[in-house]
Amino acid sequence: MSENRPVRLSARQFLDLVADPGTFVELPSPVRESGPDGPLGWHGYDASRARAAERTGEEESVVVGTACVEGTAAVLIVFEFGFLGGSLGERTGDRLEAAYAHARAHRLPVVPLVATGGSRMQEGMLALSQLQRVARQSALTREAGLAQIAVLRDPTTGGGWATLGAGADVILALPGAQVGFAGSRVRPPDADPAAYTAQAQLAAGSADAVVPPAELKATLGLWLRLLTNPATAPAAPPDALDSPPDALDAPPIARADPPDTPADPPTAPADPPTALGDAGLPATGWQAVQRARAPHRPRALAYLDAWFGDRRGALVGDRCGGADPGGMLCGFGERDGGTVAFAAQTGTATRPAGYRTATRLIRLADRLGIPVLTLVDTPGAANDAEAERQGVGAAIAELFGAVAAARTPITTLVIGEGGSGGALALAAPGNTWATPDSYFSVIAPELAAAILKRPPEEAEATAGQLRIRPQDLVELGVVRGITGHPQG
Repeated sequence: MSENRPVRLSARQFLDLVADPGTFVELPSPVRESGPDGPLGWHGYDASRARAAERTGEEESVVVGTACVEGTAAVLIVFEFGFLGGSLGERTGDRLEAAYAHARAHRLPVVPLVATGGSRMQEGMLALSQLQRVARQSALTREAGLAQIAVLRDPTTGGGWATLGAGADVILALPGAQVGFAGSRVRPPDADPAAYTAQAQLAAGSADAVVPPAELKATLGLWLRLLTNPATAPAAPPDALDSPPDALDAPPIARADPPDTPADPPTAPADPPTALGDAGLPATGWQAVQRARAPHRPRALAYLDAWFGDRRGALVGDRCGGADPGGMLCGFGERDGGTVAFAAQTGTATRPAGYRTATRLIRLADRLGIPVLTLVDTPGAANDAEAERQGVGAAIAELFGAVAAARTPITTLVIGEGGSGGALALAAPGNTWATPDSYFSVIAPELAAAILKRPPEEAEATAGQLRIRPQDLVELGVVRGITGHPQG
């Protein structure tokens, strides 16, 4: 089968593809009375519905129920494209609302398996208004701390893409699927069709992965496990939990839970990874800079591979048209039986999309009660003209705000260069650590010398004056300790 050829399956066939055998239980469908030919009296609408039901075996364009995927229970919303193009009408909205309400009542994640052409013409504005119902249900589910993982099938267009699809926390897509707000019949005649594909949405940061059908169940099961199994703190006496946290310790998460739901155990902060490079401390500030810039120094990938047991849950893109996979690695992984989120700089200048993706990750982890590990390693934020046009300042501001507002604990390790605010934005106040082959500075020493109107040859002396060595940072109280060294 061609990698880019879309696969179209019925709702029941798709259920067989992703659900564990024998686990799907369909939810009861709400009953809605309506006059002949629907709410608008659209001539021939009842006959169209009857033909669609006979052809597909379904009574509406979605099938909803609970099932297990690779052992994790979820509410599945499966579109039947053969029923009037998977379009959304009032009865579709009734089923979607019931599905989300069931998910919140039973604390289950929601998985929309989308294949739709958009709103149903025969119901006019009443059909379009279902998008508001869906948006509210999604927002309530988000506030309840439950994950939403969308799977984009062929096609995913119109309001279905703009709510159930693009509004999900994690977005998976099938190869070759048509994905876009404008469907093929309404987009401009000279539009590039390649822009309306799953692959194009991935490149633009609007999807997290394109997954072949044979791998979908395992991938979806992995994501469900990651987003429903946060690492938690060991049990503690009640008086210990009531005591104010130490200034250097991240506070336990405090999520609002439904009255009948027991409070979640407090989230455990991630432990900082052990340093992988040279354990000796630099003698001078300039030596710290040279060691942090050394090409052989361990980078983010080495730390993530060593620290996580499994980190296949990559979060890609800022949902604003951009991605920075070469400058910021974001995702979720498993550590000691629980899930930890990570955002890691790779040693290059970080692009605006990288900061926005990290912000997206931290806010999602915060909602789900998942601890976060961040790795700082950048000479600074990208400062070219394109970065300014893409709003690098606003992107950094959003990340600072997300870190400051997070209730879930964040742990930071500086593993290389810590250059200016572009590095500090990713650092956890009060819970940042450093490796022996790292430095953290208000700005790179060469640029600091230039700002101070010093000649270039004074950059080395400036590095010493800035006190940027790991041991200086501990003494100044900027970092808690040095991993992989007795002082740590």
